[in-house]
Amino acid sequence: MSRRPKLIATDLDGTIVQHDGTITQRTIDAFTKAHSLGIQIYFVTGRPPRWMNEIREAFGFGEAICGNGAMLYDLRNREVTEEWLISKEDQIEVARRMRSAIPHISFAIETHDYYHREKSYIPRWDIGLDNVGVEKIEDAAKGPIFKMLARCSGGELTSDQMLEVALKELDGLVTVTHSNPVESLLEISALGISKGTTLAKVAARLGIDAADCVSFGDNPNDFPMLQWCGRSYAMADGHPDGIKFATDVAQSHHLDGVAMVIEKLLDLPA
Repeated sequence: MSRRPKLIATDLDGTIVQHDGTITQRTIDAFTKAHSLGIQIYFVTGRPPRWMNEIREAFGFGEAICGNGAMLYDLRNREVTEEWLISKEDQIEVARRMRSAIPHISFAIETHDYYHREKSYIPRWDIGLDNVGVEKIEDAAKGPIFKMLARCSGGELTSDQMLEVALKELDGLVTVTHSNPVESLLEISALGISKGTTLAKVAARLGIDAADCVSFGDNPNDFPMLQWCGRSYAMADGHPDGIKFATDVAQSHHLDGVAMVIEKLLDLPA
């Protein structure tokens, strides 16, 4: 396609956010120019809203899809406007099935305002509200949540290996993916919810076709979004399967690969 996109959707970590948590000025400038030209900007992430402050401060515009598609988040007003949740019953069933398949697995659950984990779940980021944990995640399951996390804290299986097991065990129950191949960590959403399905929903509401959308991402949780968009870019330093779902490849995130692509797209006619 030889025209400027109407919507740009991007993953955050490992795509436009560096591993030290910073965003380069070149990236900010590229998105700012796109926004000034009337292009819709969506930050599409696995993060919960409480981790979006730096994105709000860096850009000051755009909309957010958080929790791998589980919620729409109004960045400027700091408000969850719509969400699709995993029921308490399904959380318990996920834990039952996955413990049977991977006995050493452990769990955490989160919504936009709380996070709880099992004691055996060793976190890399959040430690939980009480910094203690519960014996079994069922003890913390009080109602619907937007994300369930499953970890092999001893590194017994890679994220890819865990995903292979989970796709079989949890088929028809929930959506399962991961965002970091060097971790031993799965991210679980309500059935049918992904970055791609939620982006498609908001684009339809805006009257924008997939052909006029461009997306960027680096890991399996981005693949549905990359696959849905008419033009999409897997990060060169991302998961090796990315190119199977994207139409092209962007340079590595530490080289400002997303900004490079956007700069070229903005030179196209509207």
